[in-house]
Amino acid sequence: MAFEPTPRVIELQQRLNAFMDEHIYPNEERHLQEAESLGPWKVLPVVEELKDRARAADLWNLFLPESEHGAGLSNLEYAPLCEIMGRSLLAPEVFNCSAPDTGNMEVLARYGTPEQQERWLKPLLAGEIRSCFAMTEPGVASSDATNIESSIRREGDEYVINGHKWYTTGATDPRCKISIFMGKSDPDNPNRHLQQSMILVPMDSPGIQIQRSLPVFGFYGMPDRASEVVFENVRVPASNMLLGQGRGFEIAQGRLGPGRIHHCMRLIGLAERTLEKMCRRALDRVAFGQPVATQGVTVERIAQARIMIEQTRLLTLNAAERMDTVGNKAAKAEIAMIKVAAPNMACQVVDWAIQVHGGGGTSNDFGLTHAYAMARLLRLADGPDEVHRNQIGKLELRKYRSAA
Repeated sequence: MAFEPTPRVIELQQRLNAFMDEHIYPNEERHLQEAESLGPWKVLPVVEELKDRARAADLWNLFLPESEHGAGLSNLEYAPLCEIMGRSLLAPEVFNCSAPDTGNMEVLARYGTPEQQERWLKPLLAGEIRSCFAMTEPGVASSDATNIESSIRREGDEYVINGHKWYTTGATDPRCKISIFMGKSDPDNPNRHLQQSMILVPMDSPGIQIQRSLPVFGFYGMPDRASEVVFENVRVPASNMLLGQGRGFEIAQGRLGPGRIHHCMRLIGLAERTLEKMCRRALDRVAFGQPVATQGVTVERIAQARIMIEQTRLLTLNAAERMDTVGNKAAKAEIAMIKVAAPNMACQVVDWAIQVHGGGGTSNDFGLTHAYAMARLLRLADGPDEVHRNQIGKLELRKYRSAA
């Protein structure tokens, strides 16, 4: 199947690449320095400066397919653009296309009431505020969302929120004003998938305590502002409920499909950039009297990296096309396959690049340690490899059970 980009996508690719060359790549070192010196609790000036330029260049909210809110691109059209953004850890937020805001904006656009959209979606789309997604919990295996123990209890015209969350990305950001919180509103419902709800919780509500910033492989704030947050008797209006009580699992499935494919698209860009660094280093670095690029093992790894990147790109484009044509639910096998394939591919490519770079590859000088942290994190985020493989295997076996 051919995945030829449309003329509009080609034009956007050209503009994005030009912006990356002029503004993103030259500012990566500054981004790293600000992330390390200011930490996850501060706004990074370089990001805010470049966001203004991206907005002025009309390279803004490209991720959202709904034309009234975003660029009106399909998943298949957005894929090559998201790949370009994925080449740098600085880029996605600059274009207002970074997690968790993208997923939260999609939830609000798809399931939010007009009032919820006016209060929260509008400023998120404008890049005026940021958001977080409170789902994962330290006390349970959150890869099974039905394990969630946090509670959402109705009291008159309010809901009372209690829960202990972690890896709540973005909560330490001072611009983070709203959380989408997942908890159990009907824990005794015999249908385990109707026990959960999602509700909007303003981050300035009394009873919210951001306990700490969590490091990802020792990095704070980059590549991820992971956080641990406690919600204790937090009260919000009943009108903050999303879609309806008991429909949290339904929203989660709708939210995670696009989020997963966006991660995979970005990882392909990250792997491409890493392979470029690997090839340049192999040609420039001399060991035992000859360039590293002449060594058979290096040539083989470069070849294998190219094969793996191309395979993953085709899988991802196929999943995007399926999501566009048959919907996220029907494309769940394709989404699960790329969610396993892309992070594993990226981890391997980065690992080989580190070897070629030698000891320097383990420092931050070449951007490889941050790249590996991001790729390895994504073997867990939005569901671990094991859960997706289990789903793929069950869907495959179902074909034969039906036939039998």
